[in-house]
Amino acid sequence: MDVSDAWAERDRGERRSGGAERPRGDGEPGGRSPIDAGDELVEWVDEHGEVIEIVTRRRMRSENLRHRSVAVVVLASDGRLLVHRRAETKDLHPGWWDVCAGGVLGVGESYEASARRELGEELGITPGELELLGVDRWDDVDSRELSHVYRTVHDGPYVFADGEIAEARLVTPLELGRLMDRERFLPTCDGMILPLLPDFAAP
Repeated sequence: MDVSDAWAERDRGERRSGGAERPRGDGEPGGRSPIDAGDELVEWVDEHGEVIEIVTRRRMRSENLRHRSVAVVVLASDGRLLVHRRAETKDLHPGWWDVCAGGVLGVGESYEASARRELGEELGITPGELELLGVDRWDDVDSRELSHVYRTVHDGPYVFADGEIAEARLVTPLELGRLMDRERFLPTCDGMILPLLPDFAAP
């Protein structure tokens, strides 16, 4: 299914459900604005990153389809790590804590472009240098991802305008350990991200 077919499928679903057509939105096939995040189009990819099909984010989550993602670790200049608690409206692990910004790549989007977009949307910052820490694959019962992990240094201010972050704080390694002892963190934190950060990795 190509991009235009996927949008047509989404629009047919809106008509069946009685959804009203909305005003033209810039950059969207058919001129409609997204109803919600579940209607966003993403790439279902194989283990090598080759696109199998363009699908909605909702289908990607419900069928746990492999997709491309990006994670960006944000450090302050004093070495503290920015961590945050996800909003209760997130479609995966709502209310859990995370050690990085990031998300799912859009159709045809590059990893670095996605990293910069996510930092702007989630934290309200424009990063300078993005250092690629690693490329990894994550597979569990909730998510299957091909991910690029970046690091950037930025002292803020951080602005959480898109509603995806409920709260955030800068932490030292000791403070992170204490927080992880009492709060739920995404599985990728221990399993994929923190091993790339020697100062914050578990001993």
